[in-house]
Amino acid sequence: MSLDAVLAQIDTTLPAALDRLMALLRIPSISTDPAFKADCDRAADWLVADLQSLGFDAAKRPTPGHPMVVAHGGTGGPHLLFYGHYDVQPVDPLALWDRDPFDPQLQDTPKGQVIRARGASDDKGQLMTFLEALRAWKAVHGTLPCRLTIFLEGEEESGSPSLIPFLQENAAELRADIALICDTGLFQDTAPAIVTMLRGLLGEEITIHAANKDLHSGMFGGLARNPIHVLASILARMHDDTGHITIPGFYEGVSELPDAIRAQWQNLAFDHAKFLGDVGLSLPAGEQDRTPLEMIWARPTAEVNGILGGYTGDGFKTVLPAQARAKVSFRLVGTQDPAAISASFRQWVRDQLPADCTATFTEHGGSPAGVMQITHPAFEAARAALGEEWGRAAAYVGCGGSIPIAGYFKTHLGMDAMLLGFGRDDDQIHSPNEKYDLECFHKGIRSWARLLEKLA
Repeated sequence: MSLDAVLAQIDTTLPAALDRLMALLRIPSISTDPAFKADCDRAADWLVADLQSLGFDAAKRPTPGHPMVVAHGGTGGPHLLFYGHYDVQPVDPLALWDRDPFDPQLQDTPKGQVIRARGASDDKGQLMTFLEALRAWKAVHGTLPCRLTIFLEGEEESGSPSLIPFLQENAAELRADIALICDTGLFQDTAPAIVTMLRGLLGEEITIHAANKDLHSGMFGGLARNPIHVLASILARMHDDTGHITIPGFYEGVSELPDAIRAQWQNLAFDHAKFLGDVGLSLPAGEQDRTPLEMIWARPTAEVNGILGGYTGDGFKTVLPAQARAKVSFRLVGTQDPAAISASFRQWVRDQLPADCTATFTEHGGSPAGVMQITHPAFEAARAALGEEWGRAAAYVGCGGSIPIAGYFKTHLGMDAMLLGFGRDDDQIHSPNEKYDLECFHKGIRSWARLLEKLA
């Protein structure tokens, strides 16, 4: 069988594939720090050259920020778009790294060999699984498996400021039958998973203003309004005693899980006690009428991420502050509208203000949730391919975090996206000593080869 030949090619050439990944990992493509702009350009150039070696018509495309890499190749079959990002997070605090984060190394650990470097898992190791699968396919067949567009971003770790304009300006060129995104992981480190639900995100910063200056608490305490009290009282009323969110209209657009997805999630045997125990907790919070997996994958949230007011330095200062501030984030699901929730939240806050207090707001962006249409035949093909490679059935799962690109593909290109990846929970992405298991890199390449065979 031709697939067997491709898989054998992957196994035989794994050392060379690892060398290529190491070369890419040596480039410190930190997108958020202007000092590394030239390195981001260098990473884009490296990928363009690698794609050209595979027969793609590849180019570095300028943006107001870091460049995109776009490549086209192959003919016939479905038109697949593959998305990944070549930029990485900053390495701070550097002192907590066991080695230079941009001097990658294969290390032995009690759980097996790992690739240790910044970007090993997020997302250079992941995106290279797809390119290496294509390399093996071409080595065996002489051609690429089908019509392909490769789209690699350089600003994912810094908010993707150039992404939407680029999608809008190049929609006709980038539009495909389906987008494939490799920036996720395995379920509980062992089960292959396909993400079908992504929560959206809305960020709000609220400032409560009271007196026109900070006040002496001995002279004004008890008589003057304290904005920290006002802010704390409002935030405390954001949830009722059962964990439901009290902001008017908040649950508009929140739908119930399909029965088939609910049944799959129940079969996953998620150990919420271990999940919480690993971070020193034991009791589930949130909506009391929902299962733990529902709460982290399929239910919306309202969380206070930070509070600031008054004197917070060393020692003590008896002051009534003139203002108090909080950062509040909302994870969104279904068809919840970030703009509508922002407006409702702000009005809800204003309605609770005492007469001598005012509130101002700062927005920190918002993106809707992504819900994938699993009726697309690529989803069942992916479940089968992943199950064959990993030896256990692949599951459709949700993702508590937000990956806006999937929603942007739907909104701006009108196409669905499928997210599958091979990271593990202990990969320490965004943290010191990031790693990617060699097994995940190897089996990730083989997984893509199996899926390409089914799709093509």
